[in-house]
Amino acid sequence: MANDKGRWSGEVTAHSNALDLEKDVFRLDDPKKIAASLKRSARSSTRRKADPFRSAMSMLTFYINRAGKNLSSKRKKKLEAAKDELRAQFRRGHSPRQARE
Repeated sequence: MANDKGRWSGEVTAHSNALDLEKDVFRLDDPKKIAASLKRSARSSTRRKADPFRSAMSMLTFYINRAGKNLSSKRKKKLEAAKDELRAQFRRGHSPRQARE
């Protein structure tokens, strides 16, 4: 069953029915580029069920949660920074993390 779950989450990330992600988007080093790619994918999707911001943020959060312990702290920081950048690009205000810095 664990193998099925692993395959399932990988399938969702690779072949989401809501967003067509650009290849290796989550491997990019620049949080701004990750956010911009997710924004493009969410805006161009005709299959998403939520607004573009929610769809993009959901896919990013899903990836972070599914990768879990396999993410290095450096990689996780970049992906978390991509969340903040996604909020900025969609003009959704500041996150609590930005307010503290």
